[in-house]
Amino acid sequence: MTGKRTETAKEAQRVTIIGIVVNVVLAGVKFLAGIYGQSQALIADAVHSVSDVATDVVVLFGLRLGFKPPDSDHHFGHGRIETLTSALVGAALVATAFFLGYSAIENIYRHNVYHPTTLAVVAAGVSIIFKEALFHYTRYVGEKVGNRLVLANAWNNRSDAWASAAVLIGVFGARIKPSWHILDPVAALVAAFFIVLVGFDFLKNAYKEISDAAPSGKVIQKMKECSLEVNGVIDVHDLRVRTMGGQYQMEIHIVVDGKLSVAQGHKIAKEVESCLNREIREIDTVIVHVDPETLPGSDS
Repeated sequence: MTGKRTETAKEAQRVTIIGIVVNVVLAGVKFLAGIYGQSQALIADAVHSVSDVATDVVVLFGLRLGFKPPDSDHHFGHGRIETLTSALVGAALVATAFFLGYSAIENIYRHNVYHPTTLAVVAAGVSIIFKEALFHYTRYVGEKVGNRLVLANAWNNRSDAWASAAVLIGVFGARIKPSWHILDPVAALVAAFFIVLVGFDFLKNAYKEISDAAPSGKVIQKMKECSLEVNGVIDVHDLRVRTMGGQYQMEIHIVVDGKLSVAQGHKIAKEVESCLNREIREIDTVIVHVDPETLPGSDS
């Protein structure tokens, strides 16, 4: 593992460990506040925080394995482990959302009455502050190191902040007017809806990677433009790209003057490779094929 990649791995793992500590503390605080503050929604939110701890552990496992360098059995590295872990994060979110939603619907149907206290209001507010701060910090690190798994975990933290915000609305409403006690499970139901949306988004992105789907047309166009900017490149074709662990693996054919020597063609290919690595930071592997220009009337 190169020095840069090692530092990236350490930073990604560090922010995940911080997330584990924060989520363990918040889960305990919300469980106690939910029980003594008489809030079903806050207890459900505490369950979400427990699932976040499990998710963080899975993410940490995925990061440690995903950053392992290529070896004799894995010629292209271990990036697929990150993709699989990202899918597990999405599945955990969807499962958590269904659990919260089912619990909320059952309480609404059975007319279970909860009268949250001020303690529940304070705990929900504290959760929002800490989870939102953790979201911004994790997203900053994820964007800095260019790791999709860390970014997915950041949005997992944001979903918990949304859940706590919905809980706060429900708990605060029930505190203002006890007859509005139904707001508590309704708030939990709203939180579940937002969580399931985020979970399905993670699953969708993981599926794209597993199925070797190409990146957006904007990224493809940027790759073409970058290659064509290199002096000596006449045209490009057969550009193919796939994503593994949030990184692009690509190959491209460039057309050069057929009269150039092999060494000259190779030099142009290396310049194309350098341009792509410089302009698109998510690129992991670039294979550049050099094709001679076919002149009219010449044998192809």
